Parts: sequence; structure tokens; C-alpha cells
Amino acid sequence: MPCQTCPAALFPPFNSKPTQLIESLMKSAVIVFPGSNCDRDAARALERLTGKPAAMVWHKDTALPEGLDLVVLPGGFSYGDYLRSGAMAAKSPVVREVIAHAERGGLVLGICNGFQVLTETRLLPGALARNAGLKFACKEVPLAIANANTSFTSAYRDQRETEIPIAHGDGRFVADEDTLNRIEGEGRVVFRYLDNPNGSARDIAGLINDRGNVMGMMPHPERASDPVLGRTGGAAVFQSLMEAA
Repeated sequence: MPCQTCPAALFPPFNSKPTQLIESLMKSAVIVFPGSNCDRDAARALERLTGKPAAMVWHKDTALPEGLDLVVLPGGFSYGDYLRSGAMAAKSPVVREVIAHAERGGLVLGICNGFQVLTETRLLPGALARNAGLKFACKEVPLAIANANTSFTSAYRDQRETEIPIAHGDGRFVADEDTLNRIEGEGRVVFRYLDNPNGSARDIAGLINDRGNVMGMMPHPERASDPVLGRTGGAAVFQSLMEAA
């Protein structure tokens, strides 16, 4: 269900009506954990592009809104990155429902900390480790679109590259060689860094699960989805999802 147990002040109404770019029937929700700081950004991007507000779902909720097409696990520092980034959030009550949603074939997008949560739940393989060099990386990065034939990247079909900002300290994708070879062979790598900022294995910046309905990515497409922000390189992620829903 939508967040009923958390303070309403956490989610004040947007101050301005979004500019709807595409008529969409997609119904979406954004999960909110203690320490999330990109939940509003993701909700704003979804509302602007679809014309519909995303449901804000608190981590303690035990059900998702009915009829959802997409669940977004946003960026931030859930539970202060205690133990490991995403480890505590992966045990939140609502995440059980996110896993069930994915198992039913529903779309799930994990951004930055959300990607870390997805690896902790094993919805995606591998793990996100401390950046090489042990420094927080916060900048716009060039990306190669490694696979534009997915529910998350189809709107990039006429592009080979894009630019999307990153902001993370634990963004280095790691996996054993067998796993890396398998996801490469199955075409599950969707974004690669063109100038690797964190030491990720094989320059991997984003990947999908074997069914193609779950994607995790360290770059923040919600921060590059509005001309007002000065960048639009991430808008195609949300446009792709609208086409898939």
C-alpha cells in the first residue's frame, strides 16, 4: 500500500505541475528507506515524463499499491550504509513485496543504492564494492549503451553513447569470472563506463536480470531527465519503461 505510516511531511506536494512529455498509462512506485535522498528526484522524473505521480512507499509497508508496472529503488544511503551498502534495506518488509513483484514479471529499476539493494537480494548478480582509490565519485560520466534491446534502454536505439551523473563511494561492480562471462554472453550488460570512475569489472555501469525485467545502474538517470537540469541523457531510461509498460 502507499506510505501510510510515515510522516506526511516527508512527502510534500510538488510545487509546480510537471510537463508531461508522453501520454502514459504506466503506474509506478518509489520505495523510501531511512537515508534515501534521491526518492523525490526519481518521483519527480516519473511524474514529469508520465504525467502521473508515483506512489511513495515506506520501507515498513507490507504491500505495494495494486496494479503497479514499475517499482523504483532510489539512490541514497539507506540505513547509513550500515554493514554494507544496501544490506539493511534488503531486509526491509516492503522489499519482500518488491521481490514478489519482480518474480511476477513486474519491472524493477534500482538506481545507485537501489542497485546495491538488488545485488543484496540476489535479484541481480555480483556486488558493489568500495570504489578503487577509496574516493567518493561525483561527476557526469560518459556511458556506452551496450544493449538497447531491453525494457530499460529501447529508447536509446538510435544512440551509442549518453552522459549521466554518478554520486557514489561503493559503486565498483565485482563478480567472479564465470558470472562475468555469463552476463556478457547473455547480453545482460546494458551500460558501460567509457572512462571507468570506480574500477568496475569490465566497465560495467548497469545490467539486467536473466528475465530482463530488473535493472540496476550506478549512474542517476533521474538527475539527467529534464532540460531545466541542463542534461537529458537519462530521460530515455524512463521513456523506455513507458514503452515497455
